[in-house]
Amino acid sequence: MRTAAPRPAHAGRTVTARPRDFAVDRTRWPDVAVPPDASWARTAVTAAVVRRALRDLPLHVRFPDGSSIGAGGPVMDVRDPRAFHARIGSQGLVGFGESYMAGEWDAPDLVAVLTVLAGNAAGLIPRPLQRLRGLWALRRPDSERNTPGGARDNISRHYDLSNDLFALFLDGTLTYSAALFDGFPAAWDLLPAAQHRKIDRLLDLAAVREGTRLLEIGTGWGELAIRAAARGAHVTSLTLSREQRDLALERVAAAGLTDRVVVELRDYREARGAYDAVVSVEMVEAVGEEFWPVYFRALDDLLVPGGKVALQAITMPHDRMLASRDTFTWIQKYVFPGGLLPSVEAVAETVRDHTALRVSRRDAYGGHYAETLRLWRERFAERADEVAQLGFDATFRRMWTFYLAYSEAGFRSGYLDVQQYLLTKEALR
Repeated sequence: MRTAAPRPAHAGRTVTARPRDFAVDRTRWPDVAVPPDASWARTAVTAAVVRRALRDLPLHVRFPDGSSIGAGGPVMDVRDPRAFHARIGSQGLVGFGESYMAGEWDAPDLVAVLTVLAGNAAGLIPRPLQRLRGLWALRRPDSERNTPGGARDNISRHYDLSNDLFALFLDGTLTYSAALFDGFPAAWDLLPAAQHRKIDRLLDLAAVREGTRLLEIGTGWGELAIRAAARGAHVTSLTLSREQRDLALERVAAAGLTDRVVVELRDYREARGAYDAVVSVEMVEAVGEEFWPVYFRALDDLLVPGGKVALQAITMPHDRMLASRDTFTWIQKYVFPGGLLPSVEAVAETVRDHTALRVSRRDAYGGHYAETLRLWRERFAERADEVAQLGFDATFRRMWTFYLAYSEAGFRSGYLDVQQYLLTKEALR
C-alpha cells in the first residue's frame, strides 16, 4: 500500500492522533510494527527529557492534544506521543528513526527538521546522561564486525538490494557518492557532469594516465573504472557486491574496455599485486574502526614506491566519533551495517601510525554532498510508484526517504563532511 502524502501543515492547526496511513509488515519489520513494551515511568522520564531537549531549538513540535514546544521553525508533528517516547526511551536514536518509519511522527520538511537536530546533536542529551551512555546506548552486534566474511554480508545487505532500485534515483553514470558541482544550486541535468568532475579530480590526484596500473577498491557500478580505462590505464577493481560486479562488467563491455578493466569479487585484504595508483571512493566508511589500520596498510602494501592514493571519505567530528563509535545506530541497523564514519583526525592518525604513506593534500566539500543527496531524494520521491513496483513496500520507502534526508541534513548542518585525500608514498632513491 502506498504511503499517503502528508497533509498541508499550518502553524496553528491541532494535530489529531490517528493510525498510520499504511500497514507495517510484522514479519519483515518486527521492530517497526509494534512499539517496545516500555514502562510508564520510563516513557514519562523520556518524554520529559525529549521536551527539555526540544524546547529551545528552532523547531515547532506539535502534539495531538494541541500543545507544542520549540522556539519556532520547521514543523514536526508527533502523531503518537506514547509510542514516540517509548521507542526513544528504549532504543534511543534507533527508536527515533523507527518511529518515523512507523508513521508516529512526520514533518512537512523532513530535511529542515533533521538539520536542526543534527546541528544540535552534541547537546540534545543532558551531560549526566551522556556520561552514562554505556548503560543505555545500544551496543553494536558482533555479527556486524567487518571480518572478511562479515564484510561480505554487510555489503550485500545494502548494495545487493537491487540494481534497478539504485538506477531509479541515481543519474545515468550510476555513481553513488558525492558529486562535485560547478556552482549552486545544483540541478538534475547537471549531475552526470558533476559526477564526472569528481571522478576526474580523483584520477588527476592519483596521476592516472596511459599505462597506469590502477587498483580501485570499491567498484560501485563501474563508472570510475571505465573513465580511468578511457585514459589508457589498466584497471583492477574490487567489490564484494555480486549485483554491482555483474552490472559493472556489462557496462565495461558496452564501453569496449574489457581488455583494460578487470572486476573481481574480492575483499581488499585479499588483493595482490603492485600498482602505480590506488583509488577508493567512500569505501573506508564500511571498513569499521578495528580494521582501519588493516585497510590503510593494504593501500600502502599494494602501492609501488612513488605511487599515489586518491581517497574520498565521509567524515564526522572527532569528539562525536569517539562518543558514538561503540554504539548501534539507526543507519547501521537499517542501511549500512557495520559502518562507521571516521574523523579527519582518525584518518591522519591511522595513516601516520600504521603506514609509510603521507597525507599530502585534503580538500573538503560537504556542501556538494548535501546537494547530491537532495537530487537523489527528490528523484526517489518522484519515482515512488516505480520503487513500489519493484516490490519495496511503504515502510521501506519511508526508511529510504529518512536515510537520504538524514544524510542530507548531516551535511547541511556541518555535522558531516566529505574529503578528497591525496596520500603519497616516497619513491626509492
